[in-house]
Amino acid sequence: MTVVGVAVDVVRLRPGPDPLPLPRYMTNSAAGMDLFADVPADVLLGPGERRLVPTGLALAIPAGFEGQVRPRSGLAQRDGVTVLNAPGTIDADYRGEVQVLLVNLGTAPVAVRRGDRIAQLVIAPVVRAGLREVAALAPSARGAGGFGSTGTGEGR
Repeated sequence: MTVVGVAVDVVRLRPGPDPLPLPRYMTNSAAGMDLFADVPADVLLGPGERRLVPTGLALAIPAGFEGQVRPRSGLAQRDGVTVLNAPGTIDADYRGEVQVLLVNLGTAPVAVRRGDRIAQLVIAPVVRAGLREVAALAPSARGAGGFGSTGTGEGR
């Protein structure tokens, strides 16, 4: 049973005789829909190289929501390829092509082919905050402790 929480309009930017599937959830409980590479020819990502990979889609995400472009764990584990600015944000007012900024963190070149699943798309609600300038912040137990400050030194 598929539950739809919000409808997102999608346009195929390069329709043709052999269209790629629309993003879809691969299991009933999946949080993200797979995005597919819409490239006319293989894209070779050398070690350390990054590249924008088109999906061939434009979205109209409703106000109050965003699209989050996230890495696929299998691609990262198998090839060392991940989304560089993860999660990438697709704002509700953006109507251009969704592209995925991939980076090869592995040691060997990786080919990205048409139809490869390259990322996940999560549609999530957004809360807009209002900033209120104050002279000082209320104290907290953590205070100004930064990176690693909440650990006890065990299990690092």
